[in-house]
Amino acid sequence: MSLTRRDFATRTAITGAGVALAGSVGALATAPHALAATDIESEGADAAEAAGGHGGVGYGPLLPDPDGILALPAGFTYRVITYSGKTKLESGEITPSNHDGTAAFAGPRGTTLLVNNHELKGPRANWKYPVPLTEGLVYDPAAAGGCTVVEVRPDGQVAEWVGIAGTSTNCAGGSTPWGTWLTCEENSDRVGTNGMTKDHGYVFEVDPADRRANRNPKPLKFFGRYDHEAVVIDPKRGHAYLTEDAASPNGLLFRWTPPKGFEYGRGRFRALADDAGVLQAPKCYDSGGKFVDDLSRATRIGTVYGVDWIDVPDRDAKTVPVRKQFADGEITRARKLEGMWWGDGGTYIVSSYARDESPVRHDGQVWFYDPKRRTLTLKVLLGVNPDPSKDGAFDGPDNITVSPYGGLVIAEDGEGVQHLFGATDSGRTYPIARNELNLGTEEDPEYSEFTGVTFSPNGRTLYANIQTPGIMLAITGPWKRQKRG
Repeated sequence: MSLTRRDFATRTAITGAGVALAGSVGALATAPHALAATDIESEGADAAEAAGGHGGVGYGPLLPDPDGILALPAGFTYRVITYSGKTKLESGEITPSNHDGTAAFAGPRGTTLLVNNHELKGPRANWKYPVPLTEGLVYDPAAAGGCTVVEVRPDGQVAEWVGIAGTSTNCAGGSTPWGTWLTCEENSDRVGTNGMTKDHGYVFEVDPADRRANRNPKPLKFFGRYDHEAVVIDPKRGHAYLTEDAASPNGLLFRWTPPKGFEYGRGRFRALADDAGVLQAPKCYDSGGKFVDDLSRATRIGTVYGVDWIDVPDRDAKTVPVRKQFADGEITRARKLEGMWWGDGGTYIVSSYARDESPVRHDGQVWFYDPKRRTLTLKVLLGVNPDPSKDGAFDGPDNITVSPYGGLVIAEDGEGVQHLFGATDSGRTYPIARNELNLGTEEDPEYSEFTGVTFSPNGRTLYANIQTPGIMLAITGPWKRQKRG
């Protein structure tokens, strides 16, 4: 049943703030040109005093790392799990580069299994360390990307092997309720483009616990062919939600409804037809029933939009890209739709930034989609950062995870300084880590984005990646429940 403009306007008037407060993560900033200031400055003599003055939010100032990799608060430590160019797979081949989306799963005998995307675009010859073409696990031998599975054992030993190879630009993805990983290609090259021997732009399933299940990779074409970012599964209703990172025009959020009677589980996706279920894009309305063409138009935290879902005409984009199959006024777009994470009965969705290609400029939004109410609520809004080279402000959110200690943990993919930062339920923000690996020069520093932020199944370890050159890190320390402030 669609949610009509009149239905939404009536519902909003009746429920008022109850709709606006759906989910549990508050605002990072409250005006379109405000900056999300940290509650605890990264460094400085007043940092500890500032922390005490903000109800103990966060973990204190970030301390420089003598090894030049990761600045952390006092009491926290990190460990390098994989490092492209230095660590090796079980096969003896080098760990692939360009680490991206990651999820952690409980493995046998106390191990943790992490599936790690490698965002490698185009021909294999373009990359020094592509994902190795392991026999039986290759989709397209011309493509450089894929996933590796990293096993962290209780004694600290690490093993790594290929989960899938021959895919392109594996950016984000998402875990499933049944313990597998959906890896997403952020590239939709056709056969013959950039030397590819198969069509790309698909989602693939990788099972971290069963290597045999990953043989003969099959694209899950029913999710559509476009520049995928992330995906989440609604464990109650069965819907999949997917993001698209594209421009000219801006990309779309998608919802996939499984065919009637379909039962989820390991290997079940392989049995579905390429056109199984229904793929749809959103059409949003404000509280007055007015159509909203782009999510960047929301300039106030707590903005709530009602959502209808419109069928995609040709999900495999045989002649026209999916996002271009809709005329103006038919669907709602957003720029840089990136990470997603399921929590609080819905999904958190990132729009990393918006510039001239969008109606309103910003440096980051996080939305919360409530499937029960069929509403999108703006939870995070970052104004345009006037000087990203200076430490302190956050911009360009990308991968996110819901923290077992409350709120969100967000990986930064902005300009200049790069952080992992937290946001409490009430909206206070605080730094967790800063990338200190300078890929540039002292005069012109350059820092890679953070990716793949995810907690271990027991919540004691925060895993995150530095995308370039490709480093997986395990962060431990005195984690605590974050106060609302």
